[in-house]
Amino acid sequence: MLWTASQVLRKFSTSSHYYQNKLKLAIIGQSLFGQEVYSNLRKQGHKVVGVFTVPDKDGKADPLAAAADKDGTPVFKFPRWRVKGKPIPEVVDAYKSVGAELNVLPFCSQFIPMNVIDHPKHGSIIYHPSILPLHRGASAINWTLIHGDKKAGFTVFWADDGLDTGPILLQRECAVETTDTVDTLYNRFLFPEGIKAMVEAVQLIADGKAPRIPQTEEGASYEGIQKKSNSRVNWGQPAEAIHNWIRGHDKVPGAWTVIDGQSVTLYGSSMLGGSVPAGQALEIEGASQPGLVTKNGLVLYGSDGKALLVKNLQFEDGKMIPASKYFSSGESSSVELTDDEKNMAEAIRNIWKSILSNVAAIEDTTDFFKSGAASMDVVRLVEEVKQECAGIQLQNEDVYMATTFQDFIQMFVRKLRGEDQEEELVIDYATKEVNNMTVNMPHQCFIDGKFEDAENGKTYNTINPTDGSVICKVSYASVGDVDRAVAAAKEAFDNGPWGRMNPRDRGSLLYKLADLMEEHQEELATIESIDSGAVYTLALKTHVGMSIQTLRYFAGWCDKIQGKTIPINQARPNRNLTFTKKEPLGVCAIVIPWNYPLMMLAWKSAACLAAGNTLVLKPAQVTPLTALKFAELSVKAGIPKGVINILPGSGGMVGQRLSDHPDIRKLGFTGSTPIGKQIMKSCALSNLKKVSLELGGKSPLIIFSDCDMDKAVRMGMSSVFFNKGENCIAAGRLFVEESIHDEFISRVVEEIKKMKIGDPLDRSTDHGPQNHKAHMDKLLEYCETGVKEGATLVYGGKQVDRPGFFMEPTVFTGVEDHMFIAKEESFGPVMVVSKFKDGDVDGVLQRANDTEYGLASGVFTRDINKAMYVSERLEAGTVFVNTYNKTDVASPFGGFKQSGFGKDLGEDALLEYLKTKAVTVEY
Repeated sequence: MLWTASQVLRKFSTSSHYYQNKLKLAIIGQSLFGQEVYSNLRKQGHKVVGVFTVPDKDGKADPLAAAADKDGTPVFKFPRWRVKGKPIPEVVDAYKSVGAELNVLPFCSQFIPMNVIDHPKHGSIIYHPSILPLHRGASAINWTLIHGDKKAGFTVFWADDGLDTGPILLQRECAVETTDTVDTLYNRFLFPEGIKAMVEAVQLIADGKAPRIPQTEEGASYEGIQKKSNSRVNWGQPAEAIHNWIRGHDKVPGAWTVIDGQSVTLYGSSMLGGSVPAGQALEIEGASQPGLVTKNGLVLYGSDGKALLVKNLQFEDGKMIPASKYFSSGESSSVELTDDEKNMAEAIRNIWKSILSNVAAIEDTTDFFKSGAASMDVVRLVEEVKQECAGIQLQNEDVYMATTFQDFIQMFVRKLRGEDQEEELVIDYATKEVNNMTVNMPHQCFIDGKFEDAENGKTYNTINPTDGSVICKVSYASVGDVDRAVAAAKEAFDNGPWGRMNPRDRGSLLYKLADLMEEHQEELATIESIDSGAVYTLALKTHVGMSIQTLRYFAGWCDKIQGKTIPINQARPNRNLTFTKKEPLGVCAIVIPWNYPLMMLAWKSAACLAAGNTLVLKPAQVTPLTALKFAELSVKAGIPKGVINILPGSGGMVGQRLSDHPDIRKLGFTGSTPIGKQIMKSCALSNLKKVSLELGGKSPLIIFSDCDMDKAVRMGMSSVFFNKGENCIAAGRLFVEESIHDEFISRVVEEIKKMKIGDPLDRSTDHGPQNHKAHMDKLLEYCETGVKEGATLVYGGKQVDRPGFFMEPTVFTGVEDHMFIAKEESFGPVMVVSKFKDGDVDGVLQRANDTEYGLASGVFTRDINKAMYVSERLEAGTVFVNTYNKTDVASPFGGFKQSGFGKDLGEDALLEYLKTKAVTVEY
């Protein structure tokens, strides 16, 4: 709306035929805005008798000076008009010599003396980009946005000796959009409408109809110049206030914050509505919670928990990048230009030359801004390039992100080819309606951030053990797939953002991944149940629940991995400082079993990733689906591509190639002892890679007569039948003191009869199917062997007569030490019980330790001295006292003897994925 002293102004038109009276004008100012005002006033017939502007910068004239010079208008380039507050006589005299009737100041950064302001017949008029008396002073556009004003505008006023306090000639206003920045507001309204208004104001004066409306002091405000030093973001504000602050400083001087120890300027802010997209956490100094680098930009949070999105970031060296590329692996490789593209590049070189007229030649290394270009030159460059190449999508920010000519051309060509588009994760789900929900299951290899078929196109069926039906076809990875996955992991470690990331940021990503797993826990538990046979309630609590806990535990370790300072003998007369660093190993391979598909993945992967490594993981061939779902969630969490790679398929092929691969620095394996030995041999022969092995077990559980019998029965059953007996630490052999043996067995059988065997998705089921048919057959053979050797089959020993792979919970007694079932684990629901004489503590200890395995063990007694005595002498990595299966993410887990070496869980697990470097400095 146009405000004047009289509504008569509405009759006026800016068309050239209307104007009758003309004035002699002095234009005092600078910039493209000044140039446009100058040119339009001349078009309307006014005589510009002099242009007073700033000196050339870096050999380049201001646009106003350049236009005036071209027209033959007298141009004066005064560095200043005053010295120590007093007008410079020579400057004032030069000004007076032109004989102006009106001074027009469209945009002027210099302080003009009052004897110049008042000298012309009609005085002076000034353009100010606010609705006066609001936002007097410099940075008015900034403050309009910073304060969240709903309206913006400008004022043309009569200059007086105050600061923007002179009488108003005219004003115009516009609505402020939520997406407006200084640039958009200026380009959309303040610049084009301001030019028209300045021309109209001059004509009003020439016609003697220009009003002088005194400014009111009501609602008046004055804000100082916004400089870089006082434009730091205050994170203790609501999101909208932070958004207004950022856009109010965009592009000059730029709102900034501290990220990773350096000042980073934020551009392109908008309020974020709806859900926050998945991304990678980024610590922001002073912020209440980390930001999130997403494919759309950097998500930031206000004190009210609401979110805003920032599009671009500028670093201290002036380089600007899309915020979505913060963790990107540096510069993209150069693209080769076609002949047509080379011709376009030369046309663009000419545009650069016309803008950077002070530069002798535009070289590939010529920097647009270091050569003297300003913000309006950016607009010109963008518009001229768009005019030269119709259809190209080019924004001002693109220039700030590609400041050298070479980078600009590379960016231009990529846009032209459409190569700058974000690549979306494409997943060909296998979908099932099951457990009152729709489950979406990836089923392809996951390599370098993408799901794709195996190189040879082969697939295999993964089977639901509940009924033997096919769940879906899964890619069958080849040796070539292993090589591609390892190459991707190596690239991600050596050159990707993962290796350069702050440990705390890495932890934030793992926390995000854990959160996503928690959001999808019912789906994960359902997939785990149909793929492995785990009872749904157990899958939800343990298979998935402990996996989430493990991710969160190790996420907390990321920024707590420390070295030491070590006092050494000094090399006198000099002094020495010796310290150690804990560093990641590089690419790690992880091979996991089928009994706890997701949990075993989490136990090893979480420590591996927390330490900063990248990984290639092979899930068990018969249970690949939750690992592939984990891969999908890792992408949504913002884990960079190549960090996690999942290869379903054969252990003999994929596992062997991982063992042999020269670029893998560590292999973690959970499985059988024979396979563990083969892996260890291959790892040694290939490149002496580090190995950790969690292998077979035959864990003894000793139950003394002074135990809590109720607890011993309950825990004793759990020690064997938990997870259908498919439990690496399952009590493979129970030693029960003679005086309570018969009662114990009787009560166990009584409780077994109460167990419900059936569909694992049924919430009341206690005992689900064995994992796969081959294992079911092995268990039946195991029981047959026990009977043949003379052990007493008290209960079970047969397959349940129903579809699927269901095994009866089984109890053997009278098991002697030489028997096969006394020495080898069943890895199933088979309780193997032996008596020991009353009071024979040392004798039963000798029998319990008479095994090549040493994974876990247990003892039940009310006598604490006996408990401590036994626990000290049991040769196992874990000893449970009056409990069993009580593992925790903070407690190290691993075996002795042929049960392997190395630890999962706890701080010890991190050491499996780190190397120690000693550094000695002389000074």
